[in-house]
Amino acid sequence: METHSVPPPGHFIREELEARGWSQRDLAYILGTPEQAVNMLLSGKRGISPDMAKALAEAFGVPAEFFMNLQKAHDLSRAREPDPGVSKRARLQSVYPVREMIKRGWLEDGDADLLEAQMVRFFGRNRIEDIPHLAHAAKKTNYEDLPPAQVAWLYRVIQIASSMVVPAYSEARLRAALGQLQQFMVDPEEIRHVPRLLAECGVRFLIVEHLPQSKIDGVCLWLDKKRPVIGMSLRHDRIDNYWFVLRHEIEHVLRKHGQSSPTQAVVDVELEGDRAGTGPDISKEEREANAAASDFCASGERMDSFVARKDPYFSERDILGLARVLERHPGLIVGQVQVRTGRWELLRKYLVKVRKFAMEGGVIDGWGQTVPIEI
Repeated sequence: METHSVPPPGHFIREELEARGWSQRDLAYILGTPEQAVNMLLSGKRGISPDMAKALAEAFGVPAEFFMNLQKAHDLSRAREPDPGVSKRARLQSVYPVREMIKRGWLEDGDADLLEAQMVRFFGRNRIEDIPHLAHAAKKTNYEDLPPAQVAWLYRVIQIASSMVVPAYSEARLRAALGQLQQFMVDPEEIRHVPRLLAECGVRFLIVEHLPQSKIDGVCLWLDKKRPVIGMSLRHDRIDNYWFVLRHEIEHVLRKHGQSSPTQAVVDVELEGDRAGTGPDISKEEREANAAASDFCASGERMDSFVARKDPYFSERDILGLARVLERHPGLIVGQVQVRTGRWELLRKYLVKVRKFAMEGGVIDGWGQTVPIEI
């Protein structure tokens, strides 16, 4: 038979009645309550309601909270022990967006032990304690400096990239491909050719939808010294952002940034505004990648000259004219003008959406699609 460490409130009320020399009938009279109700209260068959707590407080001259606390302590002592999985799920969800990861198909829904086992495999660790940001990871990495949502996104990129098969990486071929990429920059639909071209160069290119609050745009990492990876999130579905982030990450690859190991991944967050520039507050690696991306989207010299001559009056006709000369989509010109002038409202209609074209023929994880990976 199950025993409880805290007796029902009626036990204490009965002791008080004995101390005062009152009977149950006396208490019923004082409370103006049927004797049967008092009997059920003293026997523990009925709990103390807030109304009864106030009435008992008047009868015995003590605060009503005293009786409510007696009832609460008794109820808690009788409550079943919670599922141990509650604390495990709470621990994981308090750090990582586990529910979103399940929704995306990165993890399978199941009991807490299965979830922990999946998390360990997802992050390539041996123990749950070794996952970045959980407890005190035994082996610290650069990932500890990233918010958990960014770490989860990054590991998903690594996970998918590790399963991709492409030819051996060729730096010479990637440099030569820059000219071919420029041919795709007039018509948004041509973006669908990008994954194939990068794969031919030996670059694993994939797009993984960003996780909420991650603000991540792209990453350059190396599975080893001969296997570069470019991951993008398409956080901003705009033609100017697509080409800027892509060329930014290509520059990281060409300069071998982060090549020493996957833990040295170059993660790019909020590549916009000042973070897309070449100011003194930007690291050398990022300045180099930003400069290459900016010049690739629209010749730096031509853009500087254009802005110097036209600012602050940028007509649509002038924008379209420069786009034809540079053989670029007008959205790329508009994007560069916005960055240089801070006039983010300028001709936004040309910042067309490109996600549907980027999703054609590429490795896509997100927006309802999940790359099947065994974990």
